[in-house]
Amino acid sequence: MSVAYSVASFALLAGCGGSSGQTSSTGSTSTTSSASSSDTSAATSSTTAAGATGSITVLAAASLTESFTTIANDFEAAHPGSTVTLSFGPSSGLATQVVNGAPADVFAAASTKTMGTVVDAGYASGPTNFATNSMTIVVPTKNPAKVDSLDDLTNPDTLVAVCQAEVPCGAAAATVFGNAGLTVKPVSEEADVKAVLTKVSLGEVDAGIVYVTDAKAAANDVTAIAIPAADNATTSYPIAAISKAPSPALAKEFVAYVLSDAGQAVLAQAGFAAP
Repeated sequence: MSVAYSVASFALLAGCGGSSGQTSSTGSTSTTSSASSSDTSAATSSTTAAGATGSITVLAAASLTESFTTIANDFEAAHPGSTVTLSFGPSSGLATQVVNGAPADVFAAASTKTMGTVVDAGYASGPTNFATNSMTIVVPTKNPAKVDSLDDLTNPDTLVAVCQAEVPCGAAAATVFGNAGLTVKPVSEEADVKAVLTKVSLGEVDAGIVYVTDAKAAANDVTAIAIPAADNATTSYPIAAISKAPSPALAKEFVAYVLSDAGQAVLAQAGFAAP
């Protein structure tokens, strides 16, 4: 099954709900993926003997790009006549879209705190954690700064990129530095983990802190350097159907699929740990 990608300004995606406050030196973007070439316009789902059909929009943290693209394709194959449209970006920005009324059926965040803002606003209830992730250092493949530990990131000559503090990957990086008792002064704070990876892979910085799953997905472009378990940070990923989902039945089935053995196998293959 083919997957079509388009890149749009995050500000445009959030346009119906105002500014999310997400900015970066490279410009914040959100990637929207249609898991099939069929019409992805909003549609109310119908229920048949084989289950719900129709179209759903899933907003998911950027770190879920690879795994959720696979899951969406598998879900469509298991639900003939259904279409899943995926929109990836910073969890906090996606949460802002939801609480400001952007049409969506499912929200998958990279932190329970971010999901909490959606639940507290009454747009979701009963979220379920479906995976966990941890952090790693990434460097350009040739590692010109010779980084091999967290301590090296304190060198003022070492250019470090992290996520912005208000997004989950940025909060996790801050936790790592705090656990290690280190003061690191990043030269770049990015809107999401994919932007950090881009900075590192292009050699614009000497190192970055990203999720282990993103480092695995970009293994041809960056080298991962493990963070000691005592210093590392673990984040939980919750998922929920949106309370006012245009296609509520299909939304619930997608959530169930992510939690199923099939969905969990895809996440494990991507490097996520069990919830």
